[in-house]
Amino acid sequence: MSRPNLFPALPPAPAVGGDVTLTRDDMKFIAALVYERAGIVIREHKEAMTRGRLARRVKALGMGSVAEYCAFLKTPQAAGELPELINAVTTNHTAFFRERHHFDHLRREVMPRLVQERAGRRGRIRIWSSACSSGEEAYSIAAACRDAIGPRSDLDFRILATDIDTDILARAEAGLYPAELFERLPADVKPLMRLEAAPGRGEARIAEELRRMIAFKHLNLIEKWPMKGPFDVIFCRNVFIYFDTQTKAAILDRFVTLLAPGGFLYLGHSESLPQPHPNLRLIGRTIYERTA
Repeated sequence: MSRPNLFPALPPAPAVGGDVTLTRDDMKFIAALVYERAGIVIREHKEAMTRGRLARRVKALGMGSVAEYCAFLKTPQAAGELPELINAVTTNHTAFFRERHHFDHLRREVMPRLVQERAGRRGRIRIWSSACSSGEEAYSIAAACRDAIGPRSDLDFRILATDIDTDILARAEAGLYPAELFERLPADVKPLMRLEAAPGRGEARIAEELRRMIAFKHLNLIEKWPMKGPFDVIFCRNVFIYFDTQTKAAILDRFVTLLAPGGFLYLGHSESLPQPHPNLRLIGRTIYERTA
């Protein structure tokens, strides 16, 4: 994968606390490394954010400067640190039932059709949350689908939830969140989020009934995918904004290959296809259906 030169004129950043100066060369190195390993483009306006996040890794490793950290990343001994670097520069912002229209479409249009087609013979239904972050998207999917499925047990239903950030995946799998997040949900979807007692004060845990519907796995979208599909639904929301056009097009082709004919792809509200795709048609706000 070629590395974009995004920082041709970036001046040296001022030191913060005297030990986290981020020079133009350091920034170019980090941006190229993150692009090569994860396909994520760190643009010039993210320089301050990147500096702050690198400073946390410098502190965690007991180093004296960002320059020392960058030098370390160039050594063979840094192989175990590379996932931590990716974790550090990855933004995880999500919420339960974020972009509500996707879940309404899934619950009212997609799942009733799939249940009717496949119930009674242990029919297979698969959904993939491809950048699940801290789990709110995956659990919202589970809640919406559980409501559509009802008490029946004659379906082979599973949700795959993946993310590149290993730290955030552990939090997602635990299913433990501040109780206020559930209290703020709209009244019509709040009952869908089945909860159970949590060990911490002010916390709530997603009930086991929903947790066991989901398999959380680490996955880098630009590397080999172990799953074979097909998926009936793929969520890839607020992910393409971090990739360049070439990377987006390559990932989109792979999504379509794994998406069953008649299946649905959900993108984020500020995203669109990198280019028209012959096997996808737009049927709603950032909702695409595979046509063949």
